[in-house]
Amino acid sequence: MTGFGKSVVEIKNKKITVEIKSLNSKQLDMSLHVPSLYREVELELRNRLARKIERGKIEAVVSAESIDNDSTTQFNLPLIKAYKQSLEDIAYSLGVAAPADWLPLLMRLPDIMKAEPSAEADKAETEALMSAAEAAADALVEYRRAEGRKLEEFFTLRINRIEALLAEVPRYENERVSKIRARIEDNLSKLEQVEVDLGRLEQEMIYYIEKLDINEEKQRLKQHLAYFMETLNGEPGQGKKLGFISQEMGREINTLGSKSNHAELQRLVVKMKDELEQIKEQVLNVL
Repeated sequence: MTGFGKSVVEIKNKKITVEIKSLNSKQLDMSLHVPSLYREVELELRNRLARKIERGKIEAVVSAESIDNDSTTQFNLPLIKAYKQSLEDIAYSLGVAAPADWLPLLMRLPDIMKAEPSAEADKAETEALMSAAEAAADALVEYRRAEGRKLEEFFTLRINRIEALLAEVPRYENERVSKIRARIEDNLSKLEQVEVDLGRLEQEMIYYIEKLDINEEKQRLKQHLAYFMETLNGEPGQGKKLGFISQEMGREINTLGSKSNHAELQRLVVKMKDELEQIKEQVLNVL
């Protein structure tokens, strides 16, 4: 959901600029800065932007500047005189010499410039503002679309990699069961003066190995991978849903890891987790 959009319109002797930045957020969080001239239409402006942007941490800044030669800004002479008098009083009280050149010092003090009160924006200017805002929002949305196409390629690559890793799991399953069985039998053989009921041992062995069966986890993970891609290629605005699916994928991968009892399987699980973490990081960028 990161993006940037900007639009500039000119009307009469004024240039209106609208800039919009977007960052990740689970919902719409808009910060709108407008000159006092446009305060009356701020709510309408906010609503128009919200309809187009939908979601994200948004910072929108509206600025207006005069492009004619008639300046409406002048020095605040009474304030400058008051500043000078105050500084002279301070210098006298402290017993220090007053500055030889007052002008550079006074020019750095706050509010020495004042602008003439602006008239209310007329209908044409308001419409120009709305047009600029919507154009900036459209530019932001287009920026997001371009980012979205890159994300789609990114997710597809990661899902394909997890599927490839999952396809390697069966290579180690038979070996895994054999090693588990051999390890248990080897440990029992080391016990002295203990009679083993082979029938009962076989039952317990089957029960234990069934507890470590990973067929259900493999099947569910495969379904989640397919559902993720189906959602990704479906209707827009499914970012939260993709996040939920990725969480379910994580549960199955974690269970595979806890049941693996095999070095090569654990290696595959670690690689799956790495791919999934990259998906989780980027899924926050999806609307």
